[in-house]
Amino acid sequence: MTDGEDVTGPVLVVGTGLIGTSIGLALRRRDVPVFLQDREPDVAATAARLGAGVDAAPDQEPEAVVVAVPPDHVGKASAAALRRWPGAAVTDVGSVKTPPLEAVTAAAADAARYVGSHPMAGSERSGPLAASADLFDGRVWAVTPHEAADSAAVDTIAALARTCGAEPVLMTPVAHDEAVARVSHVPHVLAVLAAARLDGAPGEHLQLSGQGIRDVTRIAAGDPDLWQQILSANAQAVVRLLSDVRLDLDRFIGELSSTAPRVQPLLERGVSGTQAIPGKHGGPLRSVATVFILVPDRPGQLGHLLADSGDAGVNIEDIRIDHVLGRPSGLVELSVPENDGERLAEALAERGWAVHR
Repeated sequence: MTDGEDVTGPVLVVGTGLIGTSIGLALRRRDVPVFLQDREPDVAATAARLGAGVDAAPDQEPEAVVVAVPPDHVGKASAAALRRWPGAAVTDVGSVKTPPLEAVTAAAADAARYVGSHPMAGSERSGPLAASADLFDGRVWAVTPHEAADSAAVDTIAALARTCGAEPVLMTPVAHDEAVARVSHVPHVLAVLAAARLDGAPGEHLQLSGQGIRDVTRIAAGDPDLWQQILSANAQAVVRLLSDVRLDLDRFIGELSSTAPRVQPLLERGVSGTQAIPGKHGGPLRSVATVFILVPDRPGQLGHLLADSGDAGVNIEDIRIDHVLGRPSGLVELSVPENDGERLAEALAERGWAVHR
């Protein structure tokens, strides 16, 4: 297989939760034959009914095997797949890469055909019913070959990612685990800590909740059992970063406890961090203008708003909705290219929308 080619299959997906079923749906969208297995037959049957593949073992050697089981079982399941299918490239799609590689190597399986990977996509929801064929479209999919990995197996797993609509990015397993600790695992912990402050909070406090607290805590709704496994598997990298966070938190506390608090330098580091996040299509972060529109909470209103924005010739970079407490309306926040903000605001106001800048 050469760079740029797609997987043609068949592909065996072991584990039909959110990610496994979404991979099946994405591959079937490209007419790739997919077979499904799960330790819970009813779950595999549900994924099959959704169109993710055939709930059966392949009748021939698969081109690739995708292990999409819970983190605690990834290494064992990957080694079993290597033994069962001696001609297939095998990947797992767990969020930590070093422990599965160590388990495969310890099991004396043919590790050359094993190439870990990790699609950077997901949801707070779980199970096959939460799956989507377009979950990976435009997303990064880390492919993490080890030193002894066969180049053909690496090409196959990269092609699998592309066939699912993602962009494969190669990195070592260690570099991957350090990266996800920084951009995924530690942010999840911090979201959990912020959300925990709401548990048991007075009702009058919670009435003041706005989009900011929803943004900060959204990912904290993830499955605690799954995250227990993820954080345990990547504990060293997470602990190193959380130790740095603790130092910053101690500095914040020290400054705010002083007679003349000076927290601006720490706040400025936060601004710099947000600007370091890659922008659309992986390019530099673009400057945007924000237009706020009060939208009635009725069917079709959001569609009308977006249609009117399109008629104005303005591209929407991002959209967020904050529901107004006690009112049958929502405040829609449209982010557009910086130079288009005034033009969009004027165009929407002319069409009768309640616009705020």
